[in-house]
Amino acid sequence: MENPGRNPQLSPLPVLQGVLPFDRSRLPTEMLAGLTFACLAIPEVMGYTKIAGTPVITGLYTILIPMALFALFGSSRHLVVGADSATAAITASALAGMAVSGSSEYLALASLLALMAAVLLIGARIIGLGFLADFLSRTVLVGFLTGVGIQVATGEIPGLMGIESSGHGTLARLNDVYLNMAHISWPTVFVSAAVLGVVVACTMLSRKIPGPLFAIVGVILCSWAFSFETVGIALLGAVPSGLPALSLPDVNWSWNLFKQLLPTALSIFVVILAQSAATSRAYAARYDEKFSENTDLIGLGLANFGAAFTGTFVVNGSPTKTEMVASAGGRSQVAQLTTVAIVLVVILFLTKPLAYLPTAALSAIVFLIGLKLIDLRGLATIYKQARSEFWVATATAAVVVLVGVEQGIIFAVVFSLIDHTRRGYRPKNAVIVKTETGGWHSKDLAEPNQFEPGLVIYRFSHGMYYANVQRFTDEVTAVVQGSDSKPEWFCIDASAIDEIDFTAGYALRSMAGFLKENDIRLVFTLIEPNVKTELDRYGVTDLVGEGAFFDNGNSLLDAFHKRQRTA
Repeated sequence: MENPGRNPQLSPLPVLQGVLPFDRSRLPTEMLAGLTFACLAIPEVMGYTKIAGTPVITGLYTILIPMALFALFGSSRHLVVGADSATAAITASALAGMAVSGSSEYLALASLLALMAAVLLIGARIIGLGFLADFLSRTVLVGFLTGVGIQVATGEIPGLMGIESSGHGTLARLNDVYLNMAHISWPTVFVSAAVLGVVVACTMLSRKIPGPLFAIVGVILCSWAFSFETVGIALLGAVPSGLPALSLPDVNWSWNLFKQLLPTALSIFVVILAQSAATSRAYAARYDEKFSENTDLIGLGLANFGAAFTGTFVVNGSPTKTEMVASAGGRSQVAQLTTVAIVLVVILFLTKPLAYLPTAALSAIVFLIGLKLIDLRGLATIYKQARSEFWVATATAAVVVLVGVEQGIIFAVVFSLIDHTRRGYRPKNAVIVKTETGGWHSKDLAEPNQFEPGLVIYRFSHGMYYANVQRFTDEVTAVVQGSDSKPEWFCIDASAIDEIDFTAGYALRSMAGFLKENDIRLVFTLIEPNVKTELDRYGVTDLVGEGAFFDNGNSLLDAFHKRQRTA
């Protein structure tokens, strides 16, 4: 599905659509945006590894090959693809009972999930499932990300305090904190508070200041100078340097393993599909540009293939990273390619100082990431404007916090589909009546319901399918029986009906027969050609005749008046 815009920006080739056409005069601005983003993203993706349960170096790998692949093969000029808190949390939730966090077996399973997500994304492109991105509503997405934020933030409280925690899930982590309050490491708390203070202070001064980078560099220098490990502050330890090896995930390949991981891969697939499409669409609209959801699916799939083959975890389109680049002046994927080059230098030459990084500093960065995901403003807006949807968002967040991230996304998708079905199941149908000035006006299904004596115009405001045909039958019967005088013609305004399934076709045939038995003629107006074809196929046209279809209201009224004059 293409996103229209007034200024086409897509390259005619299926590559470099996020780069071409490129304005050379913008190159310094794009490179500066890439440098700024690297300063912000490097400590952030290292923090994501704590969420995902993988080694720190794998966070840097997510903004190497995967980001480069999307920049080359995606269509969005703005979407940043890399490590993401939601998919990282889903990964950790699924693998918690399958392998020891941080182990080579655990990392191989995380890479396998990236491979499965990649296959699903490419498969979705091949069979045209990009539209599924629209089935995760904004309401449940706000609730889901808020729940993830709460889970992520509370999960880092033990790390902020230097407390050992083996529990999985929000409540288990909080229980570990409660049981081990006597074992708090106050030097660790001091480091955590210092990192939090620096990041928050920089953010308050300007969002363009790389507060996390300043905090990480500062705490590494202090750790090296004052030997933090001697006072009980846990350090990260040696971080390997060099490029990742290209290989398949080293797992025991079996059908049972795929079946075990498939629900998690599907959950990740849905989150990537919804979050990436929503972000690309928002930035394309902001800058009046085009993007292709189908091309982005290929880019996202290739990015996750890159993650799987370079030994890291799932990558996703990130709204926060995309805003970082846009705020720094980036207007194309050149900024992201600049970031890739900078991360390459870091991986090759600058990993040794990371050995002095206190783990509490990463916990502080992740804690702030979690807090940013908690969208209280969004929840408040939903509460004010759509009270029933607020409870759906709250329930989604509660499932994520109390049960798990994977269960939360399943709950979110199911609720979105239920909400969609509910709207179609209970359409707001109406009758058309004449205003005092002779115009047309829709009103609730109540007396008086005749447009003119003898004529009822009934508007069905949704496609007709098996779930809402009983409502149609009940309403038509009620309108006919509730009229002060029996109508002679019953007209269905079909302007909002875009399809009629087999069950609805059967119900229309039955209703046509019921009305005929009561000497009432069934007619239609403003019917779409494809819907008329369906009525022909279901035999409804044979019952009512070709003369029962009118192109507009005037032709309907002319025929009705002519019938009265010739009666």
